[in-house]
Amino acid sequence: MENKRRALGKGLEELFNSESLEIEKIEERILQEATKDEIVEIRLDELRKNPYQPRKVFDEESLKELSESIKNYGVFQPIIVKKSIRGYEIIAGERRVRASRMAGLETIPSIVRDFSDEQMMQIALLENLQREDLTAIEEANAYKEIIASLQITQDDLAIKIGKSRSHITNILGLLNLPTSVQDMLLKREISMGHARVLSKLQDQSQIELLAKRVVNESLSVRNLESLVDNTYKRKVIIKRESKPIEYKYIEEALKEKLDTSVFVTNNKIQIKYESKEDLNRILEILEIDIK
Repeated sequence: MENKRRALGKGLEELFNSESLEIEKIEERILQEATKDEIVEIRLDELRKNPYQPRKVFDEESLKELSESIKNYGVFQPIIVKKSIRGYEIIAGERRVRASRMAGLETIPSIVRDFSDEQMMQIALLENLQREDLTAIEEANAYKEIIASLQITQDDLAIKIGKSRSHITNILGLLNLPTSVQDMLLKREISMGHARVLSKLQDQSQIELLAKRVVNESLSVRNLESLVDNTYKRKVIIKRESKPIEYKYIEEALKEKLDTSVFVTNNKIQIKYESKEDLNRILEILEIDIK
């Protein structure tokens, strides 16, 4: 039993393989199975971030609030870590670690577990997807990584994390944006709404130009949609001239004589044929001798 506790933990394999993946259930199971002796204080300077952590930007205000709470009440829930060659890697709880450092703590309560790299990735992605607002690009990269890691479809992922398939598809579509525009979204210089409008365009230079206009001119999403529709998606309307009635009579007469489709327009007659033999048949009808 003790060996099992030091490893993944009884019942966690079922959680990872279940239809729905919820970080709360995974951490709850680990906490339930951990004995008091297994909750240990680990020095903050021994902790390294999870290499699979998708979050690149942490909300400073949110961290300050958590830091104040930790100063007053301590760390309410232990973090989960994995022993590595040098110190420990954070599996779940990086925000708690960062806030504890801000609060001036030297140690943090931790539970050590031996997760595989794939499980570390899944937990890092799930913790962020289900607890904190990632930027849209971070969310897109998280989806991409977990789909590749679990070898599942977008439909499967939607079910597992409780999102709609269209949401998954729209978010992943943002990865087609130029890197410079992805960075603008990552830094929240443009919104998700702006990015979704831009992701429907093909020309990368146009996308970059429009993204800069959004920032420089403080364009709303609606402003951007109008600009795209009026400038970049303008449809060319071809006005079809009504065919003179005498041409229709000529078409019908030729169709009957040649037994094929015929189109008559100004200064042009088009005769359709299906094969070389059919062409020779039409030429014979027209008494045209090709030698």
